[in-house]
Amino acid sequence: MGTTSATPPPSAGRPPIWSRPEGGRRGPAPAHSRASIVATAVALADARGLGAVSMRAVAGELGTGAGALYRYLSSRDDLLDLMCDAVVGELSPHPRVDGDWLGAMLLVGERQLALHRRHPWLLDLTPRPSGIGPQTLAWFDACLAILEPVPSPASVKFEAIALMTGVVTLVARNERAPQASPFAGLDLSPHPHLLAALRRPVGPPPEQDLFERALRVLLSGLLADAGAQQARG
Repeated sequence: MGTTSATPPPSAGRPPIWSRPEGGRRGPAPAHSRASIVATAVALADARGLGAVSMRAVAGELGTGAGALYRYLSSRDDLLDLMCDAVVGELSPHPRVDGDWLGAMLLVGERQLALHRRHPWLLDLTPRPSGIGPQTLAWFDACLAILEPVPSPASVKFEAIALMTGVVTLVARNERAPQASPFAGLDLSPHPHLLAALRRPVGPPPEQDLFERALRVLLSGLLADAGAQQARG
């Protein structure tokens, strides 16, 4: 569901955080829950960025010591995995499958982009090999349910989902970048085609924005072409 900062998978033999019991250690009854800890961490990341999220900082927001959080989590990586999966849960309920698979997938992409706008730090977290939790699995399953009528191989459908996510994160990243012209201040006289293109009138904007156009062309081209090839084969 994003781009940079891949994290190594969990240690060999250690189950993922979602399959470990909550509050499994002996001692007093837990004062918090994983859900409340994750919600606090998400709010902290939304307000101050992912770099502000540490076990100590989250514990401070909860009014406890950092050591107390280790009753619920083994490491900051566990917390990041839970945060990533928790916000993916905001994508549900997923679009209904009503026969218009392309329209439904465009809606999925639009919701993904809105999610990245609400949580800009998500770009710095994904993809995480260790972060495929129940909400992320449900999202993948929903995408494949939408694509069920498409006569393309499963491998092509996974490629389409991955490329759609890549477009989403590219657009989200570009929205965060300064909007200055990359050609400002450069001598373009040795590049006549570039110079001529920049001097042409801009013209009216397309009816569809670039994001929707890119997803529509990508998904319909990749999946429809693969389905046609499979039918011919």
